[in-house]
Amino acid sequence: MTTTRRFSASYRFFAAVIKPILFLLARRQWRGTEHLHRSEGFIAAANHVTELDAVTTAHVLYDNGAPPRIMAKAELFSVPVLGPLLRSSGQIPVHRNSRNAADSLAAAQEALAAGECVMIFPEGTLTLDPQEWPMVARTGVARLALSSGAPVIPIAQWGASAILPRKSFLLRPFPRKTVRALVGPPVDLADLNGRLDSAALVEATARIMAAITALLA
Repeated sequence: MTTTRRFSASYRFFAAVIKPILFLLARRQWRGTEHLHRSEGFIAAANHVTELDAVTTAHVLYDNGAPPRIMAKAELFSVPVLGPLLRSSGQIPVHRNSRNAADSLAAAQEALAAGECVMIFPEGTLTLDPQEWPMVARTGVARLALSSGAPVIPIAQWGASAILPRKSFLLRPFPRKTVRALVGPPVDLADLNGRLDSAALVEATARIMAAITALLA
């Protein structure tokens, strides 16, 4: 069952602008999207290769009835034009290593409780692996999952880096590329829910990243 998720006019405007560009840049090959058709709030956790991942992964979610609230680094919210769009469309700034870090978690928990999808890249940065495999992740995704009880849906995505290479600002639109996404079932964290001790956070993070890596393989 899929719940009807409401989103702002700004969000709809953002999507209306971005989607035609994505259609021009890439063909889509998405599998496992039935796992996104959920009635409750959930966390979408994906690997991170290029700066374009945020919009290509959000496209998968948006077109499957789960417009995501993206957890993005707070610095992006200060960028002209982009920052106001991020704020008005309800995206969640992540304040790393600051006294405001807890605000990000609270905002994400509130969104999940309201039945929304929260999208996160658990690694917290672009992978440094030369073959673009996921790295060891931060424990933020585990803390959010175990404190909220929300299911974590793993997503392996690739192909976007052929359009926008890692750490580059120069698009390579031709020839047209294929962006792929494989969505898996919820990661089993039932035995860890409610625990926020270090061992539980590390274990939950490892399970989430193992699921993403297995899908990528």
